[in-house]
Amino acid sequence: METAVTKTGAEDKTWGGGNKPLKVSYGKMMMWFFILSDALTFSGFLAAYGFSRFKFIDSWPIADEVFNHFPFLHGVDAPMYYVALMTFILIFSSVTMVLAVDAGHQMKQKKVIWYMFLTIIGGLIFVGSQAWEWKNFIKGEYGAIETRGGQILQFVDADGHRVALKDVAVLDSHKEREQHERKNGLWFQKEGTLPTYTIGEIKTGFEKRSDLLIRTQILNEKGEKTVLSREESWRRLQADAIGIVEGANLQHNEYGTPLFANFFFFITGFHGFHVFSGVVINIIIFINVILGTYERRKNYEMVEKVGLYWHFVDLVWVFVFTFFYLV
Repeated sequence: METAVTKTGAEDKTWGGGNKPLKVSYGKMMMWFFILSDALTFSGFLAAYGFSRFKFIDSWPIADEVFNHFPFLHGVDAPMYYVALMTFILIFSSVTMVLAVDAGHQMKQKKVIWYMFLTIIGGLIFVGSQAWEWKNFIKGEYGAIETRGGQILQFVDADGHRVALKDVAVLDSHKEREQHERKNGLWFQKEGTLPTYTIGEIKTGFEKRSDLLIRTQILNEKGEKTVLSREESWRRLQADAIGIVEGANLQHNEYGTPLFANFFFFITGFHGFHVFSGVVINIIIFINVILGTYERRKNYEMVEKVGLYWHFVDLVWVFVFTFFYLV
């Protein structure tokens, strides 16, 4: 007795869906796979940041005090203004990319060229702005004192306004420090760049200015950094101060725990690398559009594929912006 077998016409094929599963081309499907894997990577980084911040929640730097610079407005307190402008520019570049993809569907080459040009300009401005933010974060603005326990002490006046080390220190013109070299340094290690001021110069200046107080990195019930009394400030400075911190790097951070700087450099740097890569790819596709490559192919799918990547980069920045700057 023979059993009837229903044939679908796909038995001899490895993939029954043909070369366009879900009606999506192979290239576009691979772009979605890449975006998914990259999203998981960023999720892991941001989750690690969240756990670390929760662990040091009582001493984590306040974003409004760290990112308060604006180009050409030196000394003006502009918390988050420039970061918000950077975010707007990147999101706007995503809008122009959508318009470029739509123009490609309509086979309008000139519009694709125009909108891709705007997208590239937006990406370049964002990368440049991020580099400017890094420069200010690394350089620092006020400076601070580091204690034996690795905590940060900052100077404020009687009104609670930050005071820079340059306004505190009384320079000792009769004493010149010699930088340690391997031949004469402790444990034969070469000393890094000498700090601008010494602990002694800071102590002398603090003693002469009776309006100065010390603010610790520990947050109080209101979410503000704890300001010590004059007596306690002097005691902490005398007993615990061991070094000067100017700016931020992977080991020291004038704004608070070095872990904040580590995550900032790594996550924003990783995202910045994605934006820079997207700009390079956009430029390549932009040149091909000008040369008429996709006009001859009768489709602009390459523009759509790079558009998917660009939208992903923009979306990731929304989460990075929320985690680092808003929360």
